[in-house]
Amino acid sequence: MKFLIVANEQQQRELEKSDIVEHETFIFKNYLPQNSESTDFDAFFILSDFSSVNDFSFYENKPVFINEVIHTLSELNLPSNFSRINAWPGFLQRDTWEIASNEPGKAQQVLNELKLKIIFVKDEPGFVAARVISMIVNEAFYALGENVSSKEEIDLAMKLGTNYPQGPFEWAKKIGIEKIYSLLKKLSEKEERYIPAPALEKLILEKGT
Repeated sequence: MKFLIVANEQQQRELEKSDIVEHETFIFKNYLPQNSESTDFDAFFILSDFSSVNDFSFYENKPVFINEVIHTLSELNLPSNFSRINAWPGFLQRDTWEIASNEPGKAQQVLNELKLKIIFVKDEPGFVAARVISMIVNEAFYALGENVSSKEEIDLAMKLGTNYPQGPFEWAKKIGIEKIYSLLKKLSEKEERYIPAPALEKLILEKGT
């Protein structure tokens, strides 16, 4: 099989640290091929932005994996051959990838070929890991807003007390605070516990000015 990955530089660097790029038929590009060019590949990983593509008919019946953490497959109204993965900064280096798919059997075949450890999850915003991390970051912003401690001390306490590899503010910086905020807003539409902390809201407003 021949695979294509469309990724930005950071995503490519992360994948280069794993065994996936050692696969001799795994090709990197910085654009999404269309028309006859797409017939050269058996599966596609679209990890960078795909919102500008309006016609996915060229990829019919071929497995396509997109980096989409916040919106579900049903919301995006994508064809059944599409699956969602989390390619936010740091997540491609995780031992196990979370997958939401309407065709898990076909997705499994591709990912087995690449010797990836995967877990299929419900087609819901945030998957599992990103949802948990976003909640941790949000709670840290609540603590910061209530003057419990500083960002540095909260990060250190979480790493020492829970053995997390990174503190919540370190996670937020690495992933991108806007991504965290957007996911929390999406999740809070159904669950109030995900309502962004006032200190986080304030930071986002300041970034927007």
